Amino acid sequence: MALPYFYVKDPAEDDLLWLDEPNSKHAIAVLRMQEGEQLHLTDGKGQLFTAAIVSPHKKKCAIRLLEKTTATRPRARVSIAISPVKNTTRLEWFLEKATEIGVAEIIPLICQRTEKLHFRFERMEQILISAMLQSQQVWKPQLHEPQPFSKVTQLPGFERKWIAHCLPTSRRSLRDEGIALTDQLLLIGPEGDFTPAEIESAIQANCIPVTLGNTRLRTETAGMAGVTLLCIG
Repeated sequence: MALPYFYVKDPAEDDLLWLDEPNSKHAIAVLRMQEGEQLHLTDGKGQLFTAAIVSPHKKKCAIRLLEKTTATRPRARVSIAISPVKNTTRLEWFLEKATEIGVAEIIPLICQRTEKLHFRFERMEQILISAMLQSQQVWKPQLHEPQPFSKVTQLPGFERKWIAHCLPTSRRSLRDEGIALTDQLLLIGPEGDFTPAEIESAIQANCIPVTLGNTRLRTETAGMAGVTLLCIG
């Protein structure tokens, strides 16, 4: 049986350490773990610790570190800049599934047609952590505060930058193009799509127009289709 995963932001590498109250409660009160049982800890930055419970207290569980390994990042590093949508549950669904797929970076993208909303960063970050643990990964996607479209299109360091839109202009197929590349950034617009001016400015910033298929997709569906093509192929 696979060991359960727990997130610790900055784990000390002492032999003995204590889980915080939420992690302790989950291990002891929810999973009903006992002294001597083992678990995994990760910091979301590639480190994976194996530990054993020493004192099963539901508010301050003591554990002993047994082993540490460090995972290398996947070769394909996929970032997505996606417009938040008015229905936050749909955005939360996307964050969860994109984490499970293995996306490396998520940038909330503020476009001309993006609905105004309050971006609850801490809640969104917790969704990423939960999805990382559920899928037993050790790399948590980097979540940014919302960024303006004009800034994101100018970001350096990507082998390719793609902009997926619905206008009937010349576009490549992301299914055919996003293969065997390393650092990639995909831009997904709001409901109502990018404006023609935004698309043109993105092209001027070396973003390549792409299509995700023959049907018109909701923002979060387009995001999932895009990261799946780029992360899994």
